[in-house]
Amino acid sequence: MGSSLSPELRENLYRRLQRLEGQVRGVCRMMDEERDCQDILTQLAAIRGAAHQISLLLVENYALCCMQDAREDRASADETIARLVNALGKLA
Repeated sequence: MGSSLSPELRENLYRRLQRLEGQVRGVCRMMDEERDCQDILTQLAAIRGAAHQISLLLVENYALCCMQDAREDRASADETIARLVNALGKLA
């Protein structure tokens, strides 16, 4: 899928991943500082939400690119849909 990412989407994903990386470092600092568990859990929920949004962007891109390729072949389209459903199930 690497080459199917547009430059704009790739840049968007990198920015989001860098922000996510900063959030994870922040949680590590919070733990080192022995901050309140509720505060840490709040940040972990934010991290989970951010990772979920990144995953949704990738799934959407995958669907748009791969479904175009699968239009002419119904079996391939069904397989692609099954992979998407499986990927979305793993995000929950």
